[in-house]
Amino acid sequence: MTRVFEAPSLSGYELLDSGGGEKLERFGPYVLRRPDPQALWKRTLPALDWSSAHLTFERESDRGGRWVPGEGAPRSFRNKSPEWTLQHGRARFVVRPTPFKHVGLFPEQAANWSWLEDVRAELGKDLPRPRLLNLFGYTGAASVLAALDDWDVTHVDASKTSITWTVDNAEASGLGRDGFRVVVDDALGYARRLARRGERFDAILLDPPHYGRGPKGEVWRLEEHLAELLRVALSLTSPRAVVVLSTYAVGYSPIAFERMLSGGDGSVQAGELAIREQSHQPASPRLLPAGFCARWARGCAHDA
Repeated sequence: MTRVFEAPSLSGYELLDSGGGEKLERFGPYVLRRPDPQALWKRTLPALDWSSAHLTFERESDRGGRWVPGEGAPRSFRNKSPEWTLQHGRARFVVRPTPFKHVGLFPEQAANWSWLEDVRAELGKDLPRPRLLNLFGYTGAASVLAALDDWDVTHVDASKTSITWTVDNAEASGLGRDGFRVVVDDALGYARRLARRGERFDAILLDPPHYGRGPKGEVWRLEEHLAELLRVALSLTSPRAVVVLSTYAVGYSPIAFERMLSGGDGSVQAGELAIREQSHQPASPRLLPAGFCARWARGCAHDA
């Protein structure tokens, strides 16, 4: 039976409803309506709730689309690209709806953030500042939260736009521009160099896309490079360490990820990330699947 890693409550965020190939979400003060291919069921909320969204994503091609402001949207949304912040604990994240329907924050990852808090509390008994490596770190939500929790963070992403967004999130959260190490590089190439130098980390986060390019034209293909990335990542782990792998929209199962991480002396749990829908009855919650996840752990009471 597939394990479900349900996201805990994320301040300022709610999955209001889902269905008909879309989801209705609240990010801070604004409600967004955007496609979700997993939401194949019927909606719960009335049509008026859906049509009242502040921003609705309209797909224009397989490469993206645009956000259309609703009648209740702020006037500024009609004149320039919308942007606002969402606060979660001590962190503040910049929300920027993009032409690729993403907004810079993946609420389902709160399941992994919460788990890492528990790991940090345990490691802190012996390590005053454990090391965390975040590969394919995107806009840095996990890195910001880890830095605020006193991890020694190295954040890696190949996109300069994402790195700039990460720095914006760090500054908004009071960490400053130098709150943690930020690297623009190809994730696999960087990990290989770390391994050659004998570097070790107490936590490694991996959130690779299906396809991507590095800053020097390096090509990443999940089906070709994931197995090697996991081998290198495991070689970078300290005697007591964890590795978290997340993936989206790929044609693999959690069982495959579990088997790839099963080598060595760690324990593994794999399953699906999911978000609880707020509009459904508490007695029979409805979960929206939001990607696969595998957790490897060695020497921790919070084993995967």
